[in-house]
Amino acid sequence: MIFTVRRALTSLVFCTTVVFLLWYIPAAIKPTVPDPEERKRDEEWVNSSPYWFDRQMCRWLGVCGIQHIRWDAPALPGPDGDDGRDLKLELMKLFALGWSTGRVYTGKSGSRPRWESAPVDLKRDEASTAKIMNEVPDYVLDYAPLVHLYSGENFWPSDIAEHIEHMVPFRGETKLNTSVDLEHLARLNAEKETVFLTSEVNVESRPAWLHNRVGQPVPFDDDGDDTPDPDSDDEEEKWGWRDHKRPSSGTTWWDADKEHPTHRIADPRHKNDGRVRKPFEKRNTRGGGQHPMVGNFGYNDEDKNKPDHSGYSNGPAVLILVDKGGGIVDAFWFFFYSYNLGQTVLNIRFGNHVGDWEHCMLRFENGQPRAMFLSEHAGGQAYAWEALEKRPQKNGKPDRPVIYSAVGSHAMYASPGMHPYVLPFKMLKDLTDRGPLWDPALNNYAFWYDYEVDHREENNPPEQERTSLMPAAKNPHLPTSWFHFDGYWGDDTYPLADRRQWRLFGEYHYTTGPLGPKFKNLERKKVCQMERCRLLYSIEAGKKAKWYS
Repeated sequence: MIFTVRRALTSLVFCTTVVFLLWYIPAAIKPTVPDPEERKRDEEWVNSSPYWFDRQMCRWLGVCGIQHIRWDAPALPGPDGDDGRDLKLELMKLFALGWSTGRVYTGKSGSRPRWESAPVDLKRDEASTAKIMNEVPDYVLDYAPLVHLYSGENFWPSDIAEHIEHMVPFRGETKLNTSVDLEHLARLNAEKETVFLTSEVNVESRPAWLHNRVGQPVPFDDDGDDTPDPDSDDEEEKWGWRDHKRPSSGTTWWDADKEHPTHRIADPRHKNDGRVRKPFEKRNTRGGGQHPMVGNFGYNDEDKNKPDHSGYSNGPAVLILVDKGGGIVDAFWFFFYSYNLGQTVLNIRFGNHVGDWEHCMLRFENGQPRAMFLSEHAGGQAYAWEALEKRPQKNGKPDRPVIYSAVGSHAMYASPGMHPYVLPFKMLKDLTDRGPLWDPALNNYAFWYDYEVDHREENNPPEQERTSLMPAAKNPHLPTSWFHFDGYWGDDTYPLADRRQWRLFGEYHYTTGPLGPKFKNLERKKVCQMERCRLLYSIEAGKKAKWYS
């Protein structure tokens, strides 16, 4: 009798502990607390399941849609061999289980204008062109980051002009009877509810535009002799450091904007070198020619046929420059991918979403790089300039920073290797390596952004053109409406009833697509995207820091 009671109590304690952990872990691992609107959306999401047992398991144990769990392969089998290597048998499960019929996905009813082929009457007139900012400064391109994409990547840099051709706007479950283009995208802000740019096809069919394999960078011609050796014990050889000294500018460059300009400080760690620096010329133009963009705004057809350069990708980056005053300029390099493939835990994938905006930001003071922020999922890390790996350049150009894009998620890191996040015990992790090297300076859409003007224009009607974002002189005819679109660049979170969806420990198989660059806190005072900001002075320190710090 005593033995039976003991076993019953042990079982009860075990079950109670399991239930508590299933309830506690999702709340403990999240860096942010959900607001009332998010909690309401979550309740609606749970209620979307037609099964009572599924809803209860989801509410009380945090185990949602377990009947949907199966292998989610990066790519489908194809004649070119891009089939996820040895995964062909598992891939067949994608078709055996089917997917939700909650939405009807149809092919394109007709072609829509592409960004690079906008009609003449959509281009800016002379009066508008007169307000365009000047050229991108030399130093922004001289110090532009070089990005190592993962060697086993399946989803390469994309062109937002190409991406939007395959999307249709949805308001909830309602498809809007309107076409979308980058010249007028902000007009969707007039809708009373949030708009999601939704894929016209089931993304698990892996259409070619989702992968954008033509966006893989052109290999570099050099033999890699100057590539840092990660196994070396020498710090300069390991990370490519050229200068281990911390910045000696003597100003508060790390916490500044137009309302809070930099001021001089006496840093007790360094003596003043007494040098007088030349005045900052923020509109200095870059000498020589830049590689033409994919689009044809301002370029002839013959320009598009020029030979590709090492590191060139057909997927253009988006460069947004923000003048913070006092010699401080933030250069935001945004990298767009049509798909974010989440990582796996016990062969179960989490975190997929359509559309993926990642970015890094270089802060300059009087034309000198001071620090870089690297976006990682909902957070990121900030590094002092001297902490970053560098790659030597030819023709007397300064060394450029080298950063790493994680496989699938494209999160940005300062070093190759494994990068755990969210879940404990390294269960969920990003992987980076020295894969194809991408040079976004060769192909980008460049703009200047004035957040003070944006504040004055925030109450303008959606159909009215805004002037807070202006194209740089090298691409004067680029449209800007896309920047002000306040909806999402990918599908909404699939409901629990959708056979593609599940959630375990608070982590979804499919999450909501991202907001655009405008909502990445471009007017930030500190280097980090979030107010909480710790500046790291070594790559090793970054490996020990939290991913949302």
